[in-house]
Amino acid sequence: MGLLSRFFGRGLPEGFPGELAEGEEVIATAAVESGGHLVVTTLGLWLPEGGGARRVGWHLVAKASWGEQGFTLIESQETGHSGAVVMLADREPVRFRLPVPGRVPQQVRLRVDGSIRARHRQEFPDGGAWFVQRKVPGRDGTVLQVRPDPGTDPALAEAVAAEAAEKLANPPK
Repeated sequence: MGLLSRFFGRGLPEGFPGELAEGEEVIATAAVESGGHLVVTTLGLWLPEGGGARRVGWHLVAKASWGEQGFTLIESQETGHSGAVVMLADREPVRFRLPVPGRVPQQVRLRVDGSIRARHRQEFPDGGAWFVQRKVPGRDGTVLQVRPDPGTDPALAEAVAAEAAEKLANPPK
């Protein structure tokens, strides 16, 4: 991290328990009312967790919102693969009260939106799924993610996902 970043307050908060990856840069930080900090970096959002900190890559942030209740994050977790497609499911939302949010909400939004290259909503008889092409921080190219709605037949979503991945890999000429 450069001297200017430290001078202008964009460094890590004192006592931050996480370990940044080589080349990972701090963009913004905000203290969490219950302890710890949210730290926005080039690779993801660091969350306080059990006396430590854990990074959620931008490609796994399903939704982030800022409002009267504070900062709410819905993280996706990988549940499997269908060929080159990554199947996702949402975790329970977590909320953080940020007495002084600073640039954290804005920077999270910019980074999450910036990770999305394309998205498509597909409806099925028993629900639907989001198909999202995303940039994974620190890697070249994109990944196709599929997040079925709760109650949607996962086998159907996986079959459509595999077909979509095949079309993306071998576009019509």
